[in-house]
Amino acid sequence: MTTADHLDRAVADPIGLITDLVADVENDLDSETIRTVVATVAGGRAKSRQLAKALTIRPAVLTDGRSPAPRAVGDLLIELRKAGASAIAPPVCVECGKKLRTLRRKGQDWYCGVCGQETAECTTCGNVRRVGFRDRKGLPRCSMCPDHDDRDPVTVVHELITAIAPGADRDAVAEALRRTAPDRPHYRRRVVWAVEENPRLLTGEGYLAPHRAILKFIDLLHEAGVAGIVRPACPRCHRVVRIDKPLDGQRVCRNCIAKSRVEECVRCGARREPATRDDQGRPLCPHCLITDPANTELCISCGERRRVQNRTADGPLCPNCCPLPVLVCAICDGCISRRIRACVTS
Repeated sequence: MTTADHLDRAVADPIGLITDLVADVENDLDSETIRTVVATVAGGRAKSRQLAKALTIRPAVLTDGRSPAPRAVGDLLIELRKAGASAIAPPVCVECGKKLRTLRRKGQDWYCGVCGQETAECTTCGNVRRVGFRDRKGLPRCSMCPDHDDRDPVTVVHELITAIAPGADRDAVAEALRRTAPDRPHYRRRVVWAVEENPRLLTGEGYLAPHRAILKFIDLLHEAGVAGIVRPACPRCHRVVRIDKPLDGQRVCRNCIAKSRVEECVRCGARREPATRDDQGRPLCPHCLITDPANTELCISCGERRRVQNRTADGPLCPNCCPLPVLVCAICDGCISRRIRACVTS
């Protein structure tokens, strides 16, 4: 088969194509085992097609393990090696060539833990070293210059909230802070630092939050009934809804972020947020994505090529042929035998 044929198959049957490409190289694994590993790594339709396309364009990555390549390729190599593959190469560091068991990436390149670390001038000692972490102002520090803060985060934030609402329950504040990032104490400390720098985040200016968790902290305080805490409105549409999308230095709602990304669909001309892009990088709207012939299949009931609504053991069903769920009718007061029918849920 030519490369063009493989690229066509990467759209129609990505899992099968990847399995065949791996089987051409690897003799220690049977096709069924390879297919199982591929299906686990490849995931959904878009990711599996991307993986199949990458292996079609450069199949040598299966034997040399070298990037640049998508992360899914590296994950596939690692999982195949775990399954017992011997001819499949593990991913290797782009700089030193070390064989990798886990991936650390910059763009489409793979690095080991030593080569992939960022270096910069430490803001405290002035030495150019690997960046161990960033301090409360976002400046780089080496591992020898920790950003010490021995204060209790709960005490700090409780004092700030008490200045806004005297008599605020310390236990409620402590529980809200804990639930903000249950398993990340260092992140909770960053939340406290940000609130300490700008307490107005808690009284309506939460859309300026530098950390996403601050918005969750505000919601938890509001749910706990802490007086004086104000949930922020979206700075663009002024609705009090969830705002966690960064845009021009502010946090906005999902609707406003979608409006900021509006482009003209290359196929139907509709101006909407792109759902995907074609091979030339041109935008496609959600309707054109789901109605694209490459994304439709033959319905086993009506025989028409349509969008898949449901998959059964026998094959795909389109929206028109998908059976209604059998439920107990919420309106009918008749006998049980008449109330259990295919129903439309309200």
